[in-house]
Amino acid sequence: MRPHVELIQEQDYIWHAAELVGGEGRASERRLSVDEEDGSSSLRVDFHTDWGRGPGIHHANTEYYVVEGEMDYGGRKIGKGGYVYAPKGVPADYVKFAEGTRILHYREYGDAGFDAVESPAAPGWKDAREEVIVMDTEAMTWDAVPNAGPMPGLYIKYLHVDPVTGFYTRLVHSEAGWTEHRLAHHPCYEEAYTLYGQMEGNFGTLDLGTYFFRPARVKHGHFTTMEGGVTWLLRSDGELINWYTQNEWVRWGGEALNYGPDGGFMRWSMSSHDLGRGTPGRSDQDVADFKKSIDFQREQGQPDVDFAQHNASDKSLIAIAKALDTARLQAGQGPGLAHDHDHDDHDHDHAQLELDWGPDPASLEHPDERTDDNSHNWGIGRAWQEGQQVPVPIISTLPVRSRSTGRWNGEGM
Repeated sequence: MRPHVELIQEQDYIWHAAELVGGEGRASERRLSVDEEDGSSSLRVDFHTDWGRGPGIHHANTEYYVVEGEMDYGGRKIGKGGYVYAPKGVPADYVKFAEGTRILHYREYGDAGFDAVESPAAPGWKDAREEVIVMDTEAMTWDAVPNAGPMPGLYIKYLHVDPVTGFYTRLVHSEAGWTEHRLAHHPCYEEAYTLYGQMEGNFGTLDLGTYFFRPARVKHGHFTTMEGGVTWLLRSDGELINWYTQNEWVRWGGEALNYGPDGGFMRWSMSSHDLGRGTPGRSDQDVADFKKSIDFQREQGQPDVDFAQHNASDKSLIAIAKALDTARLQAGQGPGLAHDHDHDDHDHDHAQLELDWGPDPASLEHPDERTDDNSHNWGIGRAWQEGQQVPVPIISTLPVRSRSTGRWNGEGM
């Protein structure tokens, strides 16, 4: 499986010799994200010389996107924004990259294997499907996203959509001031590389060269696009359905045995609220942007709640207080709880409190969660249809992080 990688700045990755089987030339790669179980990889590749490879069959669904420079696919030369999708098992034509070219390179559901063939007319694998796609994305126009989320200002260029799995690759542009005031989780994974601009989010700053890979169901959000807008190449292994959470809280704690103020015992706890205490919190402009986002949702007839600035009432403490009150009211009357008197000398009924703690968490899991072929991998995408139970989010507080970016801003998960 691939780990949760959150806002790693490309410059913090080391260079490796590029794993481009059967090619002639010299290239290096930065391994943004790798699945060591099936070989899937997301790579940033630099070509130090002219590089080329003849016709052949890839062992994985393979994508090339030119960040800078020039690509020649089967005689068609494309500069910045050039894109090729070569399906697994389908013969592809030759590809060449000019010296100095920089690309994003993706392999999905397979490794770097490549079998040379005489021409793209050679027979493909028996179970191969789809065809090679070649496009110049710079010549494409931006389309407004049909469902723009919290507010207008989001645009898209579709590069590839798998008609069977729903896997898709697209360029996404967000205008300055576009804001998402909620957290979201999805039934599929989501990854992106920032090609232009800057956005602030709960995991830190997305600027040029930052990358993330979020497994399915990882909560993320609180986005605000900065001046000039922002553009990413974004991929998902299924339809990107949004399930929203707002005004979230996370509390954790423990008992420090040997690292208190004097090296001794200390009680402590922290939450997303505590992490924000003593700071001004969201700026006036952020709060104004959030309000616009909320107002837009309500105009569309969508459910929403007012934005609650952190450092206000702490719902985690309220929940703890309610649990303590419940324990006191039970007065030792629940199963396995101690009594301070004997039942032998009197006869009376203890009133049992009927408490609603919400649904059993197990009932919120996807019905295939622990039974299908991917039961070992909670983060992998699952097919989901309208009307099915919505899978609960994963609270991933320990993503792989970057040395120079991916700052935690204290606003929760």
